[in-house]
Order: sequence, then C-alpha cells, then structure tokens
Amino acid sequence: MSTPSPLRRMAACVAICLALASPMHAAPAGDETVRLQVDASAKGTPLPHFWEQMFGSGRAVLALRDDYRKDLEAVKAATGFSYIRFHGIFDRDMGAAWRDPQGKLHFNFSYIDQVYDGLLDRGVKPFVELGFMPPEMSTEPASHHDFWYHPNVMPPKDWAEWEALVRAFTEHVIERYGIEEVSSWYFEVWNEPNLAFWGGKPEKPTYYELYDRTARVLKAVNPRLRVGGPATAQAAWLPEFLQHVKQSGTPIDFVSTHVYGDDTADNVFKTTEKIVRRDMVCRAVDKSHKEIAASPFPQLPLVYSEYNASYANLANVTDTVFMGPWMANTIRACAGKVELMSFWSFSDVFDEQGVVKNPFYGGFGLIAADRIEKPAFNAFAMLHKLGDTQLPLKTDSALATRRPDGTVVLALWNYTAPLGDTDRYTPGVPSGPSKHFEVDLKHLKAGAQATAWRLDQDHGNAVAAFDKMGRPDWPSREQIQELRKAGKLAAPEQLPLPNDRLSIDVPPQGLVVVELR
Repeated sequence: MSTPSPLRRMAACVAICLALASPMHAAPAGDETVRLQVDASAKGTPLPHFWEQMFGSGRAVLALRDDYRKDLEAVKAATGFSYIRFHGIFDRDMGAAWRDPQGKLHFNFSYIDQVYDGLLDRGVKPFVELGFMPPEMSTEPASHHDFWYHPNVMPPKDWAEWEALVRAFTEHVIERYGIEEVSSWYFEVWNEPNLAFWGGKPEKPTYYELYDRTARVLKAVNPRLRVGGPATAQAAWLPEFLQHVKQSGTPIDFVSTHVYGDDTADNVFKTTEKIVRRDMVCRAVDKSHKEIAASPFPQLPLVYSEYNASYANLANVTDTVFMGPWMANTIRACAGKVELMSFWSFSDVFDEQGVVKNPFYGGFGLIAADRIEKPAFNAFAMLHKLGDTQLPLKTDSALATRRPDGTVVLALWNYTAPLGDTDRYTPGVPSGPSKHFEVDLKHLKAGAQATAWRLDQDHGNAVAAFDKMGRPDWPSREQIQELRKAGKLAAPEQLPLPNDRLSIDVPPQGLVVVELR
C-alpha cells in the first residue's frame, strides 16, 4: 500500500471535519436510526383527512353547556372538523317525548333545536345517532343502562310510536334547517346493539327490525337523507347485517361500527392471538373494509363512528404524550380503507362514569376539564398540517405527504408502550431509546426551509406539569392557568437542510411534524 500524499491527507481531514459538523450526525449509541428517502415530486395517493372530519362526545344535553361549546370551538379551530356524534338525542333529559294525563304521546324538540343551533352556529354538522328510547315509549320504562345518566335502551312498546317520533323529528329538522343542509348530515340507527345498549332479545333480529323501520321512515320523509348502521362495537355483525339489508331491501347509505385499541382479538376476530394496542384499530378497519368489499354493497362507505386507543379510563394512555405516536401510526395504517373515523371524544365534558373527579383521570377527550388541552389535542393540531397526498415511504414510523401548493409535510414518531396499562396512573418518563431520523429529500423547491413542531415529555405536555403539582383533584384557579399554559403546543423550531437532508432525533413517545416549504 502506498503512503498517502499530503494533499490527500488534507482532503481527508477536511471531509472528516465536515462530517462531524454536519447536522446529519450519527445516532447516539443504543438509539435506532431510521433512514428515509422522500421524493417531493412522486405521484402519491390521496390522503383525505379521514381521522379528523368527525369527533364523538358524550350525550346530547351536554352540548348546551358553555364549557362544551368552548371546547368545540377550540377543536374546530385546530382540526377544521365537520361532524359531531353523541348519544341520547331522544333521552328523557332532552324532553323529546312526553304523555299528557290521558296518555296521548306528544313531541317537543326545543332542546334539540338549541343543541343543533349551537353546533351549526360553530360550523359543525350533526352525525345523528338515533337513540336512545324515551322512557315514555319503552317496553320497560324503569330499565336503564349502567351509565351514570341511565339511558333507557329497551325497544319501543309500540313500533308505530317509534316511527312517529322518527318521522316528526326528521320533518322538524328539515323544516328548521332545510333539506340542503339536512341531506348533508348522517343518520345512524342506535348505538352498539351487540352490547348492553340494546335490550331487544334476541339482539340481531330485534335490531334489524329497528333498523328497517327507522331507515324506511327516514327515506319516506325524504330520499336524500343518509342512513346507516349497525353502529356495533368490536367491528361486529357487518357481513350478516349487510346480507339482511340486501334480502329485506331496506335502504342503506353507509356502514358504521366501532373499535378501541384494547378490544381483544377474541372479541374482534374470534382468535386467540395477541394484538397490541398500536395495531388493533387498523386491523379492525382492514377487516371491515374487506367485509364490505365482499358484500352485496361493495361501494358503501365505511364509517368508524367511535375509536380511540382505549375504551377504559387509562390515564397513562389517553391523557399522555403516548397519544401522539399512536394517532400518527393509526393514520398511516388505516389510510385508504375508511371514509370517516370519529375519535371518541373531543372533550372531557363527559359524564358516563359520573361527574369528573380529577382533570386527568384517563378521559377520552382531547381537552381535559377546565379547558386544559391534553397532548392528544396537540397531536391532532400537528397532524392537521399533513397534506392531502401521501408520498411513498416504507416505514412504520413516518408519513410523508404533500399539499396542493407543493409543500411537503412529514410526521415522524417513536412509538413505545404506555407506562401503565391499568386504571391506576403510573408516573414517570417514557422509557426506551430515541429514534434518529435521517431523511434524504429529493426534488424540493429551491430554498425550502424546514419548520418542526414537537410533542413529547418536554413539549406540549400538561400532564408533566400536573404531576409536578401532585395531581390535585381540584386544581386552584392559578394552577388551572399554569396547566393551560403548559398544555399549549410548543413553539416551532427551524431545522437546517444541508444538501436537502434532514436529521432529527425523536424521544420515546415523541411525535414531530416537519413542514418543508
């Protein structure tokens, strides 16, 4: 081997120094490196924002509360969502049905008007869940679900009265808001009839009768109205329900069902496999997508009218930064298989288990009590920045998208399991190695700049501040202000792009969204 010349030794030294100075630094020992190539000019596939067009909330009467409406406005501003779904539009506290001393049935839609007026005034349309049963019309007026507010979930004692209620309600909203508006709504028949929300026995045939009668009344009022179901839990019943609809000739415009990250494989797939929280929702979506494709109605849109990482109150899951990577991965894995997904729910103005006893109890919402924005709120606000074209990328830790103006937006995340998996909160910092992303960007517009938003233990995380306070059940007014400030999305940072290359580290349970424009 010949000895290198002085010129070669100098060139080698310069190269080493430049490499050490470059932001494309090597990952620290023990960290995982993810190398990606993103072509800004690639054809891509459509990415409609199916995950943020609709949200759930508890029950109809809550929509009359001031804090509910303020939370609605905040989520609307962050996501631009269009539809809201809730239980109980016909519950007793909504006053929709009553009997006079002679036993004659009457209808009253004044509270319903106030709820829908409030939504529409804020640019949000109802996704109408038709239920539950007014006790005055129930086969068992004293029977109720275990929720704190005790909805009646029994069939009607007289099907003609149920049909009259649906007809009068539908005619009323068309008269009040006009068919152009109401035809843009969705009407879903009931909620989770395969669980304790439907008291008809046997469940399937009695629910099928409920669906058939309701759908036919809606279409008789106006054929432009959109109706669907079966709104089941655990992605259940779709093949047999669609076969029933085909045989009965009942109208249907969309298919709806629900799933949560901690549903079991036994319940959803009738298998004994272990499906982790990260994968359950989109595994179920894929199953439903295929079932519809194999049905007599292969073109029907699929609506997941409830989903979340958990159906339980797990503070280490739904309250924490865990939700950032979980949500980003859900978008990646469900894309192209579903029309709408309704995150349950937009706010912790919610009382299915009773009045909220602690602002961070593992509620489903994006905003905790006292209008404190949770990490999940920031995750949705960040992921709203994604474009509507998905660019090719082979990884389970990133999304690459493009907006119509050519701006490229990346989501990069580091999914790790939650610190705790029970209803008892486990304090601490997410553990595990960081991920080091090295992204080679092709065909960026000249002069492109990189702006990054972060969500992790140290950014946009009100729970970290709450833990330092000792997790008080009733924070003081001063503490509430401090938590609101801590929960705000962190200010963006500018990242260098040497030679159109991006280098960034993401800590465990971290999410980064990068805008390249």
